[in-house]
Amino acid sequence: MEEITLTPEECVALDERRQKVFEFLDCHGIQYTWYEHPASPTIEIARTHWRKDGSKHCKNLFFRNHKGDRHYLVCFDCEQSMVIHDLEHKLHQGKLSFASEKRMLKWLGLQPGSVSPFGLINDPERHVHLFLDAALRDLPSYSFHPNDFRATVVISREEFMKYLSIVGNSYEFIELY
Repeated sequence: MEEITLTPEECVALDERRQKVFEFLDCHGIQYTWYEHPASPTIEIARTHWRKDGSKHCKNLFFRNHKGDRHYLVCFDCEQSMVIHDLEHKLHQGKLSFASEKRMLKWLGLQPGSVSPFGLINDPERHVHLFLDAALRDLPSYSFHPNDFRATVVISREEFMKYLSIVGNSYEFIELY
């Protein structure tokens, strides 16, 4: 795998996004652990850096509806694949497409490669709806980027559910595959 080179400005921006996540979690008494690793904007790259900690690593995709007035974050087991056409039928939200980088920045305060449910802290309007795969409901812990693809947060299901209740965006568990 090719190593990713970041500019000093990109590193500072990622550091700030990560720190904002940690401050939010700490402020609300949400327990988690985390570790750093080389830049990993894709599951394929990240997989080489994951620790064997028993958590389920999640893939996170950001979509918009056909009109562009609704946005959805879809979180599922990284070992699964997702076909947009199938996803449209499962979510019952009409035609979907990947949201642009501009929309991702506006609604989640993130850039590609760093998308995770922790981006919801950047959505004070609670515009983005989160769809979680039902298979995640019974797992003990999850792993996500802390809005920085150079680190991984491990959080228990209970603490993650606490996070979702505090952040306040709508969410639901749904059978995705």
